[in-house]
Amino acid sequence: MQYQIAVDTGGTFTDVVVSSTEGDTWISKSLTDASRAFNGIEGAIADIARQADTSTEHIFENAALLLYGTTRSTNAVVEGKTDATALLCTRGFRDTLYLREGGKLEPFNYHMAYPRPYVPRRLTFEIDERINALGEVVTPLAEASVRSAVAAAADAGARAIAVSLLWSMLHPEHERRVREIVTELAPDMAVTLSHELNPIVREYRRTSSTAIDASLKPLMQGYLRRLATDLVDVGFTGNLLLATSFGGAWEAADVIEKPIYSIGSGPALAPRAALSLLEEVGAEVAAGRDAIVCDVGGTTFDVSVVADGEIIRTSESWLGEKFRGHMLGISCVDVQSIGAGGGSIAWVDEGGLLRLGPHSAGANPGPAAYGRGGTKPTVTDAATVLGYLDPGAFLGGRMTLDVEAARTAIRLDAAEPLGLTIDEAASGILHLAAEAMVSAIKDVTISQGIDPRAAIIVSGGGAGGLNIANIARELDCTEILVPGFAGVMSAWGGHRSDIVTEVRRTLITTSNTLDETAVNRLLAELDRELDTKARSLEVDITSVSKEFFAEARYPNQLWELPIPLDGPHLSAQDTATLTERFHRAHERHYSVREDGSPVEILTWVARLTVTHGMESQLTITKPAATPATTAASAGGQSAYFPEVGRIPARRVNSGRLLVGERVDGPAFIDEPTTTIVIPPDWAAQILPGSHYLMTRGATAPID
Repeated sequence: MQYQIAVDTGGTFTDVVVSSTEGDTWISKSLTDASRAFNGIEGAIADIARQADTSTEHIFENAALLLYGTTRSTNAVVEGKTDATALLCTRGFRDTLYLREGGKLEPFNYHMAYPRPYVPRRLTFEIDERINALGEVVTPLAEASVRSAVAAAADAGARAIAVSLLWSMLHPEHERRVREIVTELAPDMAVTLSHELNPIVREYRRTSSTAIDASLKPLMQGYLRRLATDLVDVGFTGNLLLATSFGGAWEAADVIEKPIYSIGSGPALAPRAALSLLEEVGAEVAAGRDAIVCDVGGTTFDVSVVADGEIIRTSESWLGEKFRGHMLGISCVDVQSIGAGGGSIAWVDEGGLLRLGPHSAGANPGPAAYGRGGTKPTVTDAATVLGYLDPGAFLGGRMTLDVEAARTAIRLDAAEPLGLTIDEAASGILHLAAEAMVSAIKDVTISQGIDPRAAIIVSGGGAGGLNIANIARELDCTEILVPGFAGVMSAWGGHRSDIVTEVRRTLITTSNTLDETAVNRLLAELDRELDTKARSLEVDITSVSKEFFAEARYPNQLWELPIPLDGPHLSAQDTATLTERFHRAHERHYSVREDGSPVEILTWVARLTVTHGMESQLTITKPAATPATTAASAGGQSAYFPEVGRIPARRVNSGRLLVGERVDGPAFIDEPTTTIVIPPDWAAQILPGSHYLMTRGATAPID
């Protein structure tokens, strides 16, 4: 028997999904060890081994594949803990990262400090060369200036060099020669070339992505090398894949080469899990609606969208605060993340207002209820005090929550300063979390032209079920889909992810003067690159598909829309089809079209999708109820809801529910990795596959 493992390492918990060739699927969570990622993986695998009545070693030794998603690179960039990185640029363009691109969230705040560039000016070096917009050499590369810059960067302590020269995507020879010189003078120096990583028009985005990627190379090389060593030490000999921000997976060597794609890789898997869930439950439940995907972990709340059966991607992602952080500049899954997870800390400001986040208790010490030394009130503590979590059944009974510690934390740092009861303060903490989450949802949906009221919410994450009904109420949504794998949703998405990669080239042309020969030559090159990539993969390939796109706009517009092509060849008729598709897409996004206008194409994109591994419908193999969970499911308890106060509420163990059964609120459904809160005026119906459909205002059985 062989296994396939998917892992999502978050700031608080490490989530793991394991499936076998015999059709079993197990899920588990373990506290993340920030000092050594493997400890969290091993802890969750040990629990799964107990569920499967086998050993941890047996699972690792017989695993054909392990897919790994991590927040390590994201945290390193946001916290400024990457290695010192130098930037080599064309003379006269030293301030590209300083001047940046974007706006101000507070346009009339004239006292706001200017944001710092990703690479400080003292580590930015100009070299003598120049390419023009036609790809012609205006100033030949002066190698002496390159050697001087590399020596200065090394003397300044740089461990990585980003090279971003003007119009290098049209004429890359100068950047290639710069790398040769860097390798000659500083062979241990990590190097990223902008034309290889992100060959697009828009200097700031290309330069920003190049600098971020270069800064991550030393860090991720060491991080992944240690992970690979730890896996080998426990007998793992299978293929190691890493999740990417694009919403798929890459082989480890590719991520080491382009580590920027590991940023946000865990949250990017959640919409893939939601997409597979929507396909599983079918039109009877989803009815072709757009889905708002909410993933609430211990540290963050991540929201994304599945629209028209497609995962929404963007090139507008910022790390840190919008406009003041750093733009990724690459195409990735559109995920909005805020610090409103289960471990987010509540506090009272100087004006006497209750606040939440952005700081998190993480896994160590964690919320006060964990009994690991935490003293600050968190969302998890609030849910514990309100009676939403069963202290003896947390993590399937593997952890006991300290209710008194949670009550003390909320009393001292929230209730007493505000003159509230402990229940009122705890309820206020959950309300603040819901408000922050609703704001993030509106940002990511309305910008895509999606009405949240008409969408269905897919709720995931270990803390997702605690507040999702409140979020739905604020959005005026009436239905919530909670998967049976909610507590490990991103890891589940990893299990359902294909290997997905893109290559792109810049060739600026217009629909009325399109050079078919040049375009078709470029598309053929992209097609060959995809074929080469597919042949290089070491995984067991099930199927291969290729897609082609043109990123187009009306002349003089600022932004492009991706328009699908029928293949890697463009005829006159295909150009007419491309133009009409763009008009329709523009009308759908902006409610206007200009039929008489030509269409300008800037970038041509080819996407490879490779399915691999064990293709099957995953169904969770649930463990038998522990004594703690069995006792909890036998009776009721009281819980506090702000609309009605503290009232009796039913608690149900998910293992005792049958397909078609209905649970009316107020009630709680305990899953091994999460708890689903069903407030008064809500009901949940159990669907095939151990999923739940929650409906607001239900007074009759759900059809």
